[in-house]
Amino acid sequence: MNAAETTPILIPGKNFAPARLGRVLVVGLGKSGMAAVSYCEALLGTRVESIMVSAGTRTADAEAFAAAHAGDGIEFRFEYEDIEGAFDVCIVSPGISDLSALYASAKRASAEMLSELEFAWRESDANARWVAITGTNGKTTTTSLIAHILTSAGVRAHAVGNIGEVALTCVRSNPQDVYVAEISSFQLATTSRFSPDVAVMLNITPDHVEWHGSFERYVEAKARLFANYEGDSRPTAIFDCTNDITREMCDTFASTHPNARIVRMQTPEESAAAAAQSLSGAAGVRDGHLVADLCGLHDLGPEDALQIKGFHNVLNALAAGCAAIALGVSDSDVRRFLTDFAPLEHRIEPCGVFDGVSWYNDSKGTNVDSTVKAVSAFAPGSVICLLGGHDKGTDLAPLVQAARRGCKAVVCYGEARARFLAAFGAADLADGESQSAGGILVMAAPGMREATRAAGAFASPGDVVLLSPACSSFDEFTSYGQRGRVFKALVAAEFGSHER
Repeated sequence: MNAAETTPILIPGKNFAPARLGRVLVVGLGKSGMAAVSYCEALLGTRVESIMVSAGTRTADAEAFAAAHAGDGIEFRFEYEDIEGAFDVCIVSPGISDLSALYASAKRASAEMLSELEFAWRESDANARWVAITGTNGKTTTTSLIAHILTSAGVRAHAVGNIGEVALTCVRSNPQDVYVAEISSFQLATTSRFSPDVAVMLNITPDHVEWHGSFERYVEAKARLFANYEGDSRPTAIFDCTNDITREMCDTFASTHPNARIVRMQTPEESAAAAAQSLSGAAGVRDGHLVADLCGLHDLGPEDALQIKGFHNVLNALAAGCAAIALGVSDSDVRRFLTDFAPLEHRIEPCGVFDGVSWYNDSKGTNVDSTVKAVSAFAPGSVICLLGGHDKGTDLAPLVQAARRGCKAVVCYGEARARFLAAFGAADLADGESQSAGGILVMAAPGMREATRAAGAFASPGDVVLLSPACSSFDEFTSYGQRGRVFKALVAAEFGSHER
């Protein structure tokens, strides 16, 4: 029987926690899968009858976890896609695509499919508040900003989800008054009841198309952030309306949820026009200040006081400030804690000024849109940008246009360099060579180390060398984090001994 056709007995004081979970299937054994197993293991003999774990690929961590937890009521199977049996609920890890054979097999065997995050929200106290942040770029910065403002203002809050603690672990062992959750499209694809008190939708640009099967399905997954509100719900919904897709999403939500408190983040020009018309819910930059009309006008402080660079980070700061205000933080506290927030690692992170050249690590710039935003954060014509890595196959035309506006030079390196060089009109360049194309210098390098050295050799005082690759790291590195750390170490070793 489909779970939606039954009315379970619920535990009072929780969002939606059935008194009986029954037979539980956990698919995937990464961090979220381990958290789900540990949570349900503590309920064996009460709410949980049994736990089956389809653990996926064998890893040392997964095998060690299985060895420690296997026993009465818990069974682990590795490399197991054809799931047999009948389960009351399946908690599926975000790395398992809903287009995969494993997901299809789990769905056939289960009455209900949940993400770990959905399960955590259901099991959390009903009087706790949730802030959910999604979008393509800026999620981690915005999530960190909101958590920073709330905790600095004395609110018992914690960042969970893709950053910080696994949400279910936090609900179980470290309950909060506010959960600030960074949520991916993977997690949103399997939500059915999740409805946060504050929902933040940042920009949406092409990414993770392979996982979802198409850009349209990626957008649909993101839109699920707003799918579970009743028509009379009163959430605060914050939208980046400088993005066409998000603006359309905002209009749709506003038309069906008249009681929601909606914030539309806008360009400075749109914000000024909104101010002239006294439009409620508009947020943007006016006369150099971050301003939001959210049940009254709120001044969130001067734009130039922010330590994080670029207009995209202005939008992130606006979203964070509006979320904090919606949760009751004062304007003065929002202003103070926005301005003392330092850049996160790998996100336009300063990593030294050597011989007058400023170096920045934006290794988290793994797609075209994030790199376009990073380049625009600096004075036009000052940037030498390192581009390359493992190619995601996305359209490079917007990147080429942004580079020609904002860059002095680009260095194309790694597995993706041939396609990047062709996009810049320098397809015939060999490694170590350079040529002028479209008004900027284009250089070719086999790997990131050589690219960094080439950029440093070309740079002059006043220039910016920016690692913002618009690619994943998997041709040379295990993660964008490793790539960024290697870059910082290389910059320090190669140029750090130079006179500042």
